[in-house]
Amino acid sequence: MCGILGVVGQTPVNQLLYDGLQLLQHRGQDAAGIVTANGKSFHMHKGSGMVRDVFRTRNMRSLLGNAGIGHVRYPTAGSASNLAEAQPFYVNSPFGVVLAHNGNLTNTDELKADMYRYDLRHINTNSDSEVLLNVFAHELAQRVEGYELSTNAVFEAVEAVHRRVRGAYAVVAMIAGYGLVAFRDPNGIRPLVIGTNDSNGKTEYMFASESVALDCSGFKVLRDVEPGECVFVSFDGDFHAQPSKGPTRHAPCLFEFVYFARPDSVIDGASVYQARTVMGETLAEKIRRVLPQLDIDVVMPIPDTSRPSALQLANHLGLPYREGFIKNRYIGRTFIMPGQAVRKKSVRQKLNPVACEFKDRNVLLVDDSIVRGTTSKEIVQMARDAGAKKVYFASAAPAVRFPNVYGIDMPTRAELLATGRTEEEIAAEIGADAVIYQDLDALKDAVHSVNRELRDFETSCFNGEYITGDITEAYLDAIESARRDGKGQKEEVEGAQPVDLNLNVAEQNLI
Repeated sequence: MCGILGVVGQTPVNQLLYDGLQLLQHRGQDAAGIVTANGKSFHMHKGSGMVRDVFRTRNMRSLLGNAGIGHVRYPTAGSASNLAEAQPFYVNSPFGVVLAHNGNLTNTDELKADMYRYDLRHINTNSDSEVLLNVFAHELAQRVEGYELSTNAVFEAVEAVHRRVRGAYAVVAMIAGYGLVAFRDPNGIRPLVIGTNDSNGKTEYMFASESVALDCSGFKVLRDVEPGECVFVSFDGDFHAQPSKGPTRHAPCLFEFVYFARPDSVIDGASVYQARTVMGETLAEKIRRVLPQLDIDVVMPIPDTSRPSALQLANHLGLPYREGFIKNRYIGRTFIMPGQAVRKKSVRQKLNPVACEFKDRNVLLVDDSIVRGTTSKEIVQMARDAGAKKVYFASAAPAVRFPNVYGIDMPTRAELLATGRTEEEIAAEIGADAVIYQDLDALKDAVHSVNRELRDFETSCFNGEYITGDITEAYLDAIESARRDGKGQKEEVEGAQPVDLNLNVAEQNLI
């Protein structure tokens, strides 16, 4: 999962891109990058870490121009430790193209082979985003007539991308001397929204993974980029859009609404906050229907994502709602550390129970989802240590039993807590007195109730149904094997002696 941003403005956009990326920081903390366009020149700065750490005043001053794209990275393909995989990516032909991508391709190996054998292009990293850039650049080059590039050529190139590429992708790209391109995969799995702003009588355009980046930047939401649609905005501000000529299916990822997106965002016309409150209502109805014997004294959220669901659940059941855990907002990341005891200490540093809220009470803890279960197990034990008599655990999402191959970094099936276990076995594994999961149909209905036009969703991590139709058991085995191998390599890298990684791909004038 990543966050992408693109702007065509009337004044310098470096500060606008920086602020927008900070608003999307929750979508990725491993790397950040910005490219601006000034005439026919690109100016790039990117590096490992969070936005505030990657960009300094000297970097911002070098990002000249009234248009640009930005990216925050949460690695799902490639390596988190490889600085070369920070985005945006750049190729110099045709004209010069930079691209930022949110999602995950499912036929990367096939595309790499085709790039080398037929398109005569070299892929330098393990990132599927670099592959996507080269596919787009090649298709664009095939449609250049003479020395000029037409809007129709851009649209045709994106149509060719749709024919060649499988998986999930929301993209912002810039073509030197021409403009900004934004497009979305034909299934609309990953979000991309368009905003506008009036500047001295001229329209500025912003594209972002979530509407919050538009709202807080002074832009008004225009609409979402439709599945398969391509939008081109020239650097002069001319707006062009073309729907896909091929088959499309609007199936946004349900996990965006469960966990990834900010609650104040609107994705595909659905308020994330409203969807989460309805999730709380439907979960309450299931508890009342299936487990009426539970003697619950108080409902508590696991901060922060589950708060809307937990509050609505408590209201629906007529139970007290309390903030039983306080989250430390200033703790750093939990790196790979020697010894399980150190790992447990890190979890406890992030959350601390308010003992008086637990003592001698039967507590219902509500979380957005349960994935590996290691954090859930620790939280349940913390509740018991704080004096809870019984601890029930409710998930606003269904059981996660399958990997996600479309841009969410899910563990292997062997690492997923729910794979091959009943709810009773899951409760025993995390030490809870009972575990309650949301039903998948109820989760779909929750989002559908907020936007009636949304009827179809990407739900593979819950039911194993992959909407691109190309995911086989062999494919899952291969990516899980690669993940296990990569995990071992990552431990070796992070366990090595410290090295200076302040490389930050120094500012580049790419012409």
